[in-house]
Formats: sequence, structure tokens, C-alpha cells
Amino acid sequence: MKTRTALIVGAGDSLGSALARRFAREGLTVCVARRNAEQLEPLVESIRAEGGNAHAFGCDARKEDQIVSLFAAIENDLGPLAIVVFNIGANIQFGLRETTAQKYYKVWEMACFSGFLTGREAAKYMVPRGEGTIFLTGATASIRGGEGFSAFAGAKHGLRALAQSMAREFGKQGLHIVHPVIDGPIDTPFVRERFADLVASRPADGLLAPNDIADTYWYMHTQKRSAWTFEFDIRPWLEPVTNI
Repeated sequence: MKTRTALIVGAGDSLGSALARRFAREGLTVCVARRNAEQLEPLVESIRAEGGNAHAFGCDARKEDQIVSLFAAIENDLGPLAIVVFNIGANIQFGLRETTAQKYYKVWEMACFSGFLTGREAAKYMVPRGEGTIFLTGATASIRGGEGFSAFAGAKHGLRALAQSMAREFGKQGLHIVHPVIDGPIDTPFVRERFADLVASRPADGLLAPNDIADTYWYMHTQKRSAWTFEFDIRPWLEPVTNI
């Protein structure tokens, strides 16, 4: 029998990789996707070395035909999807007057439109089975706009509206739709380099640890449907609460 599978669309080097490892430890066949599949090989090899089952896929999530083919390949060749995570960020900062139409559109494509394609295809396969969890990863920008983040906030607001609509449409059909709000800096090499002063001012646990976030995603997946969470925000203990 084919094992259940998990798909992470936008499997980067921090949260996406942590989610892949967490799901693999729970016995799921893990499928990780990003535009350059070669960049995923170290992650896949590390999961296999730990006894897990992982597969890498090259996919531009903005392209409908590629997303359709990705889901079909996983469902037909590997096993039924139990978890789908949309994890593309596209966080850029530009003043509104410096934001070109091309930049704005690209951010929307990456952070919102790709989420629509991913969520739609996931629902096509999960609804007939009456079960499955779909995560659409959000950010502080999902809740409020900020100076220099008009493109990113617009896209993330759209993704949140998509998640709300999906929850109302598919929750009663057995699908758990979750919108996590990542409200704080994730501990990555990029954050440590770009925000060195912030990192230096905080203790070791003052940034969001990818593995700890992944534990929370797994907990949400295992919730009983009598008490499902739709939206949660997650931040390190000393992060100001900015979205209420």
C-alpha cells in the first residue's frame, strides 16, 4: 500500500526544510518543491539518511500546468496527500513610488496566486477522501500593512482571504484549512546577516526556531476536528505583539 504523503511548496532552507524533516519523522513520504530541484538534494539526502522517505520536484508554483502536473505525479506515483503546505514568502521592501508594476505583480504571483493554485489542486484530491490538512503560511503582513511593504502585504492579505474562503467551503467537507501567521524573524542565515544588530541584542531563543515552528504545524495537523484551529500566530517570547 502507498503511504500517506506530505507536500511542501516553497521548501526553502529554513522553515520548509524543518517541516519536511518533521513530517518524515512521523512516517509520511515527503515531497518538497521549489523552482530548482537540485537545491533540494541535500535536504532529501539528509532525510533519507535518517530513515525517511523524501522526493524533490522542480516546479514554478506560478505556472498552472506545473502545479497540476506536480499534484498528479505525487497522487499517482507516491501516495495520497495528507498534508499540503504552501510556504512561498516573496517578502520584499520598496517604497510605493519605487514599486514597479512588474515587481508588484510578481510578488502577488508568488505569495497569493501560487497559493490559489496549490490550494485548489490540493482540494481536488482531498475532498473526495473527506480528509486532509492544507496550510497557507502567512506573515505579520497578512494582518496589517507596513511602510515599504505594500506589495507583500497586499499579496499576504489576499492569501489570508483565500484561506478564509477555503475554510468555509471545505471545512464541512472534512478538510482542515490552517493559516499560520509567522509574526517575527525566523532564525536563518539571511536574518542573522541582514539584521545582525537585532540578533545580537537577543538571547539564543529570541528568534523563531524553524524546528519549533514545525512542531506547531504538526500539532495543528493532529487536532481533532471537534476543536480545529483555523488561524494562529506564532512568535518568540520577547517579540512585541503587533497584530492585535
